[in-house]
Amino acid sequence: MSENIFGWEADPDGVVTLTIDDPSAPVNTMNDAFRASLTETVEKLKSGVDAGEIRGVIVTSAKKTFFAGGDIKAMITTTPADAEATRDMCDGMKADFRTLETLGVPVVAAVNGTALGGGLELALATHHRIASDARGLKVGLPEVTLGLLPGGGGVTRVTRMLGLATALTRVLTTGKQFNAADALELGLIDEIVPADRLIDAARAWIADNPEASQPWDRKGYRIPGGTPSTPALAAMLPSFPANVTKQVKGAPMPAPRAILAAAVEGAQLKRIEDATAVETRYFVELVTGPTSTNMMQAFFFDLNHCNGGGSRPVQADGTPYPATQFTRVGVIGAGMMGAGIAYVAAKSGLEVVLKDISAENAAKGKAYSEKLEAKALERGRTTPEKSAALLDRIHPTADYADLADVDLVIEAVFENTELKHKVFAEIEAAVPDTCVLGSNTSTLPITGLAEGVDRDGDFIGLHFFSPVDKMPLIEIISGEKTSPATLAKALDFARQIRKTPIVVNDSRGFYTSRVISTVLNEAMRMLVEGVDPAVIEAAGRQAGYPAPQLQLQDELNLKLARKIGAETKAANDAAGVTTDDGGVTALVDAMLDVFDRPGKLEGRGFYSYDDNGRRTGLWEGLRTELREKLGVTPVTVPDGEDATSGHGLDSTVSAGQDGPSLNDLIERMLFIEALETQKCVDEGVLTSDADANIGSLLGIGYPAWTGGTRQFITNYARPAAAPLPQDAGDDYPTTGTAGFVARARELAATYGDRFAPVESLLG
Repeated sequence: MSENIFGWEADPDGVVTLTIDDPSAPVNTMNDAFRASLTETVEKLKSGVDAGEIRGVIVTSAKKTFFAGGDIKAMITTTPADAEATRDMCDGMKADFRTLETLGVPVVAAVNGTALGGGLELALATHHRIASDARGLKVGLPEVTLGLLPGGGGVTRVTRMLGLATALTRVLTTGKQFNAADALELGLIDEIVPADRLIDAARAWIADNPEASQPWDRKGYRIPGGTPSTPALAAMLPSFPANVTKQVKGAPMPAPRAILAAAVEGAQLKRIEDATAVETRYFVELVTGPTSTNMMQAFFFDLNHCNGGGSRPVQADGTPYPATQFTRVGVIGAGMMGAGIAYVAAKSGLEVVLKDISAENAAKGKAYSEKLEAKALERGRTTPEKSAALLDRIHPTADYADLADVDLVIEAVFENTELKHKVFAEIEAAVPDTCVLGSNTSTLPITGLAEGVDRDGDFIGLHFFSPVDKMPLIEIISGEKTSPATLAKALDFARQIRKTPIVVNDSRGFYTSRVISTVLNEAMRMLVEGVDPAVIEAAGRQAGYPAPQLQLQDELNLKLARKIGAETKAANDAAGVTTDDGGVTALVDAMLDVFDRPGKLEGRGFYSYDDNGRRTGLWEGLRTELREKLGVTPVTVPDGEDATSGHGLDSTVSAGQDGPSLNDLIERMLFIEALETQKCVDEGVLTSDADANIGSLLGIGYPAWTGGTRQFITNYARPAAAPLPQDAGDDYPTTGTAGFVARARELAATYGDRFAPVESLLG
């Protein structure tokens, strides 16, 4: 085998310190080298203990992090053909962990840095976990966020440590990453000490606990809260699947359900080896399936590409542009978006000049930050000193002169080209010549906006998402004249304010706004077709969208929808393009002009709202007055079945006797966005799949299980609810891009040419 990555140092007292240091990678992972080294090391430890030479073991790391977890590069290539080998690999590693925790001497994990996934599972196989007070240290089992479950004993050991209810709701199905203090309070770690005392503290614990063992290896052990057969827990057990269903909202997300099953089944087994074998079975099902592949691609590889500057340009000689560190930012417009941008910038340590037409308006913008900080103080998430310092960094003003020394200015006024041109003329006269000129616009082409400035090379789009303090994405848009140096600076700014950036080229609606409009229009088309609005919303939820489409349209407002629709039609008319809107324009006009229901802001839209802005249900007039106005004939759910009752993606329930099936509604939503994304790729709006996937997931709520719009195309898997055409032969494609193309053609034949696969997918 290759060189053992576990450094071995034995002191005169018989304590062996194992220091993990994989020379082939910047972090330690559960790769082949680790597994081989683990087997060799635990055998050597067992021999030393049997010979009376070893009195204790410390496990630590030479890396900045303790252990990064599973080898995702290997896991993403795992297929059903690898199931048996994967099972043997998991069971072999778990056997080594079991040997480690049953050596008969105390074993301590000296956690010197972040321990996630497999790193925490390794630590859980020791008798005591001591974390250093290293800044940013995180502990947790985030596998569910990658479509997996902890496959190294994490489900079994956390359940036995914390009890079934706590393990499931706090750790396993949430994927939460805990700081050291929270992990200590929960019980995932046992001590926190200064970094320079970590090994000494481990040695001291070994000296004080020579008979250490795991709780489940002691006589009389009981799982906290009991097993599923314990009456009190048995009474709660039926609520667990319901909670998981609520969490995934009916979407095809197998990982939370598998975690629940593995935890409950394992808790009924006395031997830990039997429980971890159950865990392995569920892990193999997940890791060999398409959902985990999609989620690993998106939330590991693609996310790292975006956060790591994968789209950052280089200079003509191939060297990187020097990194820019911003210190003072101007925000023009203190409305909801401008106030939010000011807050996140100040929270990141930047000085912010918040400018509006009056000092009063600017002060109202700062009040947004004051309210957020008051909530943070109330919940114990900050201190009075930190909060005061943050608010002191926001300087409201009505005077352009206060922008004289800003490094970057972000315009966040109303979406109107003429207004933005006027504002930028005033901005450019006030700011330094070195200042980056940014516009927070969601739809207006950056190249057109840049015509209002002299320094068009310094002009760039910075599209934030609402609410800015919660949404993690920023869409950076390069216009035709935007210089690569300005793009590099914009990416540096995104990193500084801790936002995930995607980079796109100019287009009406750019990428995210352009694509999301297609699915909102598709939902409104369904209304015009006569599909019950509750069925439309059920389809959106069961597809996995975080908010169903009519609800989301209410939040975005139909006034905006009409404005965007009119601009899009004008652009199409100018280009000689004729499109069929499926009756959406007439629907929007009726909602606005006849029924005065623009959306949530006004308290009336597709939904009704109470005085506090809470939804009280779909507006009943959608089924009566609106249908009558538009001349819509409703389609009915057959046989009295309720399509809103929780059927998943593979449901065969029909949304109407003469209407589309529920599965067709779901796939219409997914396909219309994926196809528009492909058009963005073809037009050069998007230049990387990573930007497409992360933009769709973090910006517009494309379902997480798909891995994003481009991943949905390349790794498409036809659902069982989509029966093959009668003339389909044995070689009819059902997976991958070919399967996507075949299904798109079927949708196009039934619902219109907008679903026809674009030429670039046919190669």
